[in-house]
This record gives sequence, C-alpha cells and structure tokens, in this order.
Amino acid sequence: MGGDGAAPSATTQPEMRSEPVIRTQAVTSPPPAQPQPERTGPVEFTYAGELTQGGWIKGTAPFGTVNAFLGDVPLELDSENGYFAAFDRDAGSEAVLRAELANGTTKAARLSIAPRKWNIERVNVARRSGGASAAFMKRRQPELDAIWNARLKVTGATGYRQDFIWPVKGRISGRFGSQRIYRGEPGSYHSGIDIAPGNGVPFVAPADGVVVLARNNFSLEGRLLIIDHGSGLNSAFLHASKLAVSEGDMVTQGQYIGNIGSTGRATGPHLHWSIKWRNARLDPLLFTGPMN
Repeated sequence: MGGDGAAPSATTQPEMRSEPVIRTQAVTSPPPAQPQPERTGPVEFTYAGELTQGGWIKGTAPFGTVNAFLGDVPLELDSENGYFAAFDRDAGSEAVLRAELANGTTKAARLSIAPRKWNIERVNVARRSGGASAAFMKRRQPELDAIWNARLKVTGATGYRQDFIWPVKGRISGRFGSQRIYRGEPGSYHSGIDIAPGNGVPFVAPADGVVVLARNNFSLEGRLLIIDHGSGLNSAFLHASKLAVSEGDMVTQGQYIGNIGSTGRATGPHLHWSIKWRNARLDPLLFTGPMN
C-alpha cells in the first residue's frame, strides 16, 4: 500500500470542564445600633423671677454643666441642673451667670438688674457715735456666731422651689430697704419687713424647710427662729412671744411655727421677717407679692 508514511491521526476528544463550586457562607447581620441618649436640658441658661435689687431668679443651667456661679458665688444644682440665685439690696446694674461644662468650655449669661428707689429718710441729727460697749459685745458675739453658723447649714430642704406665702397678714409697719441718713452719714437699712397684726397672733412657715436655729433670749432679736429653705436660702423671724418648733424640725409651708411678740429690742409687737441668700439680703415682698 502506498502512502506518505505518516501515522494515522488520533481522534481529538473534547475538553471536559467541571462546573465551578459555589460555596455559600452565612452572613451575620450586625447587632442593631443602640439608641444614643438624647441630650436633655437647654444649651444656654434659662431664668425667670425678679431681676431687681433684693430680688431672685430660678432657672436651669446649660446641659453638661458641672459648676455654675452667679458672679463668684457658687450655685447649688439639683439633679436636673436647676438652680436658685438672688441679688442683694445694693446689687449693681449687671450680674453674670457662668457655667463650667464637662467638655471644658464655659457659657455665660449677662443679667440686667433693675435699680429700686428706697424709702430714704434724711434727718438733721448726728448719728450716734462710740459703737457697742465691750460688755454688750461679750454677750452679742456668740449670738452673731450662732446666726452665722446656722445660715451655713446644708439641710437638703427644697422649699426654695415653692411660691412663698405670707407668714401672717396684717399692717406692714416697716419695709425692706428703708434707711435713715444722719447729716449725710447713712445708717443701717431695714433688712426685712415688719408685720404688725397684734400681739400673740400665730404665724406660719412661708415655705418648706428645716429649723436651723431657735433661741429664746437673744439680745436684739428676742425669740429668734431661722428656717433653711435649701440652696442657700433662709428665713429669719424675730421678736416672737412663743416658738412652736425646735432646731432640727422639718416644717411644711403653712405650718404654725410661733406667735407674734415684742421680745428683744422691739418698740411694739410685730413680726420682723427677713430673707437671705448666701450673704445677700432680699425683699420678702418680692417672694409673696402684695398682701391680699
């Protein structure tokens, strides 16, 4: 057999391809995002009240506040950053609220304090000279120390949050802030309000609080009662004929606490009611409003 001598060709087989193996993997969904706590509270100071000499304000400090001040005076903050602050009888025309925040920043609010026209009596006589005798001060100094220490006590009272009521109603015989000028030399101004309803008339607590001082025989005040209303605010009641509560007692607004008298250095039966916040003397009339 003739031929070209080449070997017969083999039949070409088609290439076999295996199908790709697809491996699946369970995908775990991320846990739902936890809700972030929402910011609660204002971003600036809030305040309302009596922005005048002898007046007061209540409000809320900015969210995140860790320390707050009125001028250089620290403010007590409650669990919701609420605060109380007040302005002395002789406060200037401006006051500044200042907050130190947890993030290291500060915020401030400038307040305009309205001046008041006080009842000033000018008399053409010289003011008494010489001052108190050594014998009097020997008795008086321990009394002053007791009053000072009582007003420093922190009781946790929250009466400062309330709208105050009159401890008793009657003729107002002396107004807060009134003052005599003796030939150009000012005397001490009247630090409270005098109410004269008659001897023996009972009086009540103007707001909740804790009795921090109750004494029967102070040289000037006679029977003296001081109630802490919390946040640095306190009431003092002078010249009582009877005290119905004792130091450490908790009292509620409207509770009977004593009777009108003329003990101590008083010219007649009346209740001298004074209010202080820290070292600022305040006008009780701005807490209660006019007597109805």
